[in-house]
Amino acid sequence: MRREMSEEMKTIATALGDLVLPRFCVACGDRLHLDERHLCLECLADLSLTHFWQYGHNAMADRFNARLRSVIPDGVRVEYASAAALFFYNSESPYRRIPQALKYRGNVRAGRYFAAMLGRHLAASADFRGIEAVIPVPLHWTRRLTRGYNQSEVIARELARALGAELVTGKLWRNRRTRTQTRMGMTEKAGNVSGAFSVHGSLPYRHVLLVDDTFTTGATLVACSAAVLPALRPGARISVATLAFVSS
Repeated sequence: MRREMSEEMKTIATALGDLVLPRFCVACGDRLHLDERHLCLECLADLSLTHFWQYGHNAMADRFNARLRSVIPDGVRVEYASAAALFFYNSESPYRRIPQALKYRGNVRAGRYFAAMLGRHLAASADFRGIEAVIPVPLHWTRRLTRGYNQSEVIARELARALGAELVTGKLWRNRRTRTQTRMGMTEKAGNVSGAFSVHGSLPYRHVLLVDDTFTTGATLVACSAAVLPALRPGARISVATLAFVSS
C-alpha cells in the first residue's frame, strides 16, 4: 500500500514538473509523455542494443584485446578480456546525443539511467560475474574542475551498484591533460594517451571492470589497462564497459 502511494506521488510530482519544466527526448528532442524517461517510446524501441554481454567474443572485445596485446610486453600472459557496451551509434545516429548529453551538457540523470540499464545486462552475464572493483577512466583534475564531475564515474557508480562491486576512485590517475580525441585517427589516439595513466598503490583484486563513456578505437581503455595490470594480483582479469560503441 505504502509503495503504491509512493509511486502515485512520484507520478503526480512528474506531471507537475512537466508543466513547469517540460522534459524532452535525448535522441529526437520531442517532448516526453508522463510515462517516458529520457527517451520517447519510439526512440527507446529503436535503440540499437549491442547484446555484447551475451557473447564472450564480440566486435568490441576482439578490438580491445588485439590492441591490448600490442602494448603488453612479450611473454606476459593476459587473459582475454570481456567487453560490452549498451548501444551502437555512429556520427549520423541521434543516439550519439546520449553520451554527449552526459559529457558536455551536464545531464547526469540520463547518464545514470542508461548506465543502470547496462548494469542490469552485465549483472545477468556470466562473462561479468565475479567483478570485485569498478574503476572509471579518470579525468585530468583541470578538466574535472571545469566540468564539475567525471562522466565515466557517473556510469561506473551505477555499474558497481548493479554488480555488487566496489567503486574504486583515486587509484588510477591521469598524469597529463590529453587532447580531445574526437577528430583523431587510430594511431594519433594511441599516441595521445600512451603513458597518460598511472596507478597509485596496489589493486588487490582478481577481476576489475574499467569504465569509459564511449568506445571508438579503445585507445583510452587500453592505456588504462596497461597501467592497471601491473598493480593487480597475479592472474587477475580486466573487463571493460562503456555506454556506446561506435560502429563504422
